[in-house]
Amino acid sequence: MARYTGPTFKKSRRFGFSILENGKEFAKGKQRTYAPGQHGQARKKHSDYALHLTEKQKVKFMYGMSEKQFARTFHRAAKMKGVTGDNFLQTLESRLDNIVYRMGFASTRRQARQIVNHNHVLLNGKKANIPSMIVSPGDEVEVKSKFQKNVQLKEAAESRPAAEWTTVKNFKGKYERLPEIRELNKNVNPSLIVEYYSK
Repeated sequence: MARYTGPTFKKSRRFGFSILENGKEFAKGKQRTYAPGQHGQARKKHSDYALHLTEKQKVKFMYGMSEKQFARTFHRAAKMKGVTGDNFLQTLESRLDNIVYRMGFASTRRQARQIVNHNHVLLNGKKANIPSMIVSPGDEVEVKSKFQKNVQLKEAAESRPAAEWTTVKNFKGKYERLPEIRELNKNVNPSLIVEYYSK
């Protein structure tokens, strides 16, 4: 299945969860908070499988990944030492497009992915145009000088502070450490995703 490129707000309503992580989807007066469709407001009891699937889907859409990519990343994390759910989220956070987003070079992950795809980013001084590349702690990510004058880049940098596990100065950032789970989205439960893939 290909990566989802449709309306983000619709998916946010479906899951009752801010895919953009900024709450804009549910801003007062802008969007209906119940699920889309004729029966969106109907109450429904979900099975355990439905809960596991929903958790997996909302994280997949949040990071903008295809089903195959998402599953591959999970199985990679499952082979690491430590807690699988924590390893999984830390691996997702270490993707190049996500690091560009966390450093405040883009207002959304989609925008970060496009910046990487269009060759506007350097990783440790070398060309890096693959959004799924895994960045290691200590690596440096830099926006090319030609792109630093971009209006959207400047707006994103001014409106979004860099994540605590990164340091940024003059469109050049360093991935200092892996984020702790408590620093990530508190509405995400990685244990449900582990249970989904364990079946």
